[in-house]
Amino acid sequence: MNVITNIISSSLGRKYLMAISGLGLFGFVVGHLLGNLQIFLGPEQINAYGALLKANAGFLWSARIGLIATIGVHIWMAVLLSSENKAARPIDYLNSPAPTSASYASRTMIVSGLIVFFFVLYHLLHFTVMVDFINLTGKDFHEFKDILGRHDIYSMLIIGFRNPLVSVFYLVALALLCLHLTHGFGAMFQSLGLKNKTYGPLIDNAGTVIGVLLFIGYASIPLAVLAGIVGREVAR
Repeated sequence: MNVITNIISSSLGRKYLMAISGLGLFGFVVGHLLGNLQIFLGPEQINAYGALLKANAGFLWSARIGLIATIGVHIWMAVLLSSENKAARPIDYLNSPAPTSASYASRTMIVSGLIVFFFVLYHLLHFTVMVDFINLTGKDFHEFKDILGRHDIYSMLIIGFRNPLVSVFYLVALALLCLHLTHGFGAMFQSLGLKNKTYGPLIDNAGTVIGVLLFIGYASIPLAVLAGIVGREVAR
């Protein structure tokens, strides 16, 4: 316990915790996308993937709880570091010129981080816990089964994203998530002491490219559903 307390009480320790938690979240975002993109391979592929995960329910729920805890640690460290920075520079910025060197993403990290946190909670309630009133379809996602008796994740995603309000909400939240990542990627390297003047711009540009690619990947699913590119065979 003393070790944890010492880490949290140290500015360097908080930066490391924020960077490591950010790395874990980045890995989850990439892995989750790869799983979701299986919707383009058809119902058999993604339903089999879902069945495999369900067969390891203990591990799966541990991962979900770990995800929420990691986001909580990430936001907590961000708030502590932000408070520390403000205390070190007690200047009234209301009457000062707007900062030009900081990107919009970097100046809204805490706000976008909190929005992403609540989006993850909504996403878990929507497609994992499958709370009826959240999906806005009037259907019980628990009852969706394919011909093999597996949970029909394919139909659930198709019907879920056919609602324009749900899809638009996802797109907005994903945009904020990827905006958050564009700055967070470079900040992670800086906190770990792996960013310098030589490689700094390259890392920042890589963060932007990765953020854009992740947004395209995630956004492709609700957009493909709304456009009827996938899921036309699923009954409404």
